[in-house]
This record gives sequence, C-alpha cells and structure tokens, in this order.
Amino acid sequence: MSEFTVQTADPVSPDAGQDPAGAALSMALRRPRYEVLPVAGTLDQVEQHVPSHFPVTVTASPRRGLEATLTLTETLSMRGYQVVPHLAARSVVDEAQLADILQRIQAAGVTDAFVIAGDGHPVGDFTDSVGMLTVIHRLRRNGAAPGVRQIGVAGYPEGHPYIPNVELGRALLAKQLVATYVVSQMCFDATVTSAWVTGVRRQGIRLPLYVGVTGAVDKLKLLRTVRRIGIGPSAKFLRLHRNGLARLVVPGGYRPSRLVRALADDLAAPARGVVGLHVYTLGDVASTERWRRRMLDQLIDEARDG
Repeated sequence: MSEFTVQTADPVSPDAGQDPAGAALSMALRRPRYEVLPVAGTLDQVEQHVPSHFPVTVTASPRRGLEATLTLTETLSMRGYQVVPHLAARSVVDEAQLADILQRIQAAGVTDAFVIAGDGHPVGDFTDSVGMLTVIHRLRRNGAAPGVRQIGVAGYPEGHPYIPNVELGRALLAKQLVATYVVSQMCFDATVTSAWVTGVRRQGIRLPLYVGVTGAVDKLKLLRTVRRIGIGPSAKFLRLHRNGLARLVVPGGYRPSRLVRALADDLAAPARGVVGLHVYTLGDVASTERWRRRMLDQLIDEARDG
C-alpha cells in the first residue's frame, strides 16, 4: 500500500484508451464519498439513489445534535452502507461520552469517523477538534473502539473565517499524529484547491487528501450555504464579479463538471496524494447522483472516441 492510500473498497481499473487525467477522474467518480445531512428524507434519498459501496458521511450540527447524526449512521450501516459520522467536538460533553460514542459506532459496524470542531458554543470539555483527537488517540491506545480504524479531519483551501492560516497549519500538523486522512472544505476554484494541496505537502502533511466539491445542488441552497459558512475567496470572488453571489443561480455559474475536470491532474499525480472526491450533496442527493452518472458516461464516451 502506498503512502497516500486509504483502503475503502476494491480498486477500480481505468478504462482502456483514457488519458491519465481522464482515467483518474473516472476512477474517482466511480467511488466518491457522499456527504449527507441528518434530516428527514435523507435515508430514503440515499437508499434510492446512492450505490451501497459508496462511503456516505453524515454531518453534525448543534441545532440537531449528535443524536441525529448517530441515529442516521446506525440506520444506514444496517442497510449495508459504509458510513462515516461527523463527530463535532463542541457537541461532546466529556471523555466518558466520547468513549460511549466510539463504542456505539463500532457496535454499528462503523470503521471510520470524521472529527471536526463543530459550530456553536461548547457543551462541555472540548472546544476544538485537536483536543478531542488527543483524547480519541488515548482511548484507542487503551483499547477503546479498536474497530474505528480511520479518522478523518478537515482542511481549508481558502482558510477559515475565524482562524488564521498559520494556526490552521499548526493544527493540521498536530492532527496528523492521530488522523489517517484529510477532506478539504468545499471550494469552487480548482486553482485554489491545487495550491492548497501543494502548500500542505510542503508543510509536511503526508496524509491522503480527499478534495471537496459541491454536487449538482439547487443553486439557491448553494447560495445560502456559501453565505452561512463563508467560503473564503470563492465567496469574495462571487461578490466582486457581475451580480456577486447571485452568479451561483444564473446559467453558466457553478458547474461541478467543470470543477472536477480541472482537478483531474491532481487526482492523476500519485505524488500529490489526492485519493478521491468528497461530494457535498447539501440535501440534493438525487440530482448529484444523476450528475455523477452523466459525467462518468461522458468520460467513458470520450475515452472510446479518443
């Protein structure tokens, strides 16, 4: 297994005749990670539209609490999905509750968890993801939840609205001691994402990277999400061009196909350690899956014609 490998499923062979970038993108689109929301209707959407061999990550929010995330995680796991719950540090009271959570998801067959700081005010001892990761490391070293073998953490291609880039870099280096992979926050500019990959490698981050892209979601929903989470220079770029953030909702605005094609070279370069796509569905699972299939069909056709 190579330095940047994350073992999630059987490997997929590229299509004959494809160029390296096209082959790498095809492989990534055959088995992306889908991020879904723990809200009513998500279970039905996933079961109806998402292939069961896809990793499905379930977000967490202070409004719904961790219980919604854990319940959906357990249900999807029972239905045969490889599920990755988001564990938000600020929603966990203390080490005892964290140990219970790890044991609970292990009992559900979960082998992978994604650790974030979370939004809102801390409900207990944990104020950031680094602190909770440290405790997770100690718990695992002492034999708690050994089945949870993969731990993901977040990366920020465009920075964080409240944390300086220097601190983000230091935190990611600290997380590397415990984590097994990194997922980048959604970004609408492939150039920015590629520069971030270069930067974290120069910084000494050797973990596998999943690049985060937004799927074929409802444009108004995407607009609200960008405003809410403040996606760095992408949001600034949209404000400064034409009708600002409204650019997302007009024809010719954000197109996931254009973005993933621009990321294909990163996926194709082993030294970059970009091992796959993490797709933010933002509740539009069905339309995102339809886009993925169309995109994959286009790449297959291009390889055949080329």
